[in-house]
Amino acid sequence: MSQSNSRKKAGYPFGLLGRKVGMTQIFSEETGDVTPVTAVEVGPCVVLQKKTVQSDGYDAVQIGFVDKKKQKVTKPEAGHAAKSKATVKRYIKEVRLSSETVAEYEVGQELKADLFKIGDRVDVTGVSIGKGYAGVMKRHNFRGARHSHNHEFFRHGGSIGNRSDPGKVFKNKKMPGQLGNEKVTVQNLKVVAIEADKNIVLIKGAIPGAKNGFVSIKASVKGGFEARSPKAAPAPAAEATPAE
Repeated sequence: MSQSNSRKKAGYPFGLLGRKVGMTQIFSEETGDVTPVTAVEVGPCVVLQKKTVQSDGYDAVQIGFVDKKKQKVTKPEAGHAAKSKATVKRYIKEVRLSSETVAEYEVGQELKADLFKIGDRVDVTGVSIGKGYAGVMKRHNFRGARHSHNHEFFRHGGSIGNRSDPGKVFKNKKMPGQLGNEKVTVQNLKVVAIEADKNIVLIKGAIPGAKNGFVSIKASVKGGFEARSPKAAPAPAAEATPAE
């Protein structure tokens, strides 16, 4: 990758890894309104590697989350983690940053939930819950055939092919198949509360994946996330309390 291409695609200014704990609700002390939220355990993440245009062709920070069992660690993984004096991690991702921002990170540094602030807008990416084999009506929201006359194609997809020209089924045709178990990103979610001592961030609404599933949280591409240093001060206490 050339330097010009890497500079055009600077990527997100901030990102952390986490694990979905589950959903709950919080009450506003002022109005009493109930807000559904997802609790996410964010960090501690460890900076495993810093990548620059000079060495790798682009600027990024590689971070890891959750220790991997020793019996499952390979020698290449152990050697890579040893450079940052950290244990091998199960979940590893890269966050594209500018060269100036990469310089602010240190290899081996821990990143925790206190880097977030209440009101931040974030994009959350995870693997959706797998729901097995499904038909076109459930998988693609097909309307289905009319029920005014009797036939055997009420919930079928209908014709999928062509005549002798071109004589094939085009790619990406909506057909039955596996539902879920795919990479999904939900954009522009709001951070409504932070429990820095437990590394828990409460995000308004639902996020992809099952409980204990790994997710990556990045600054929203639609804005609403102020640039900050990875050595930011701890976040203020949460203004709302979870429901019992």
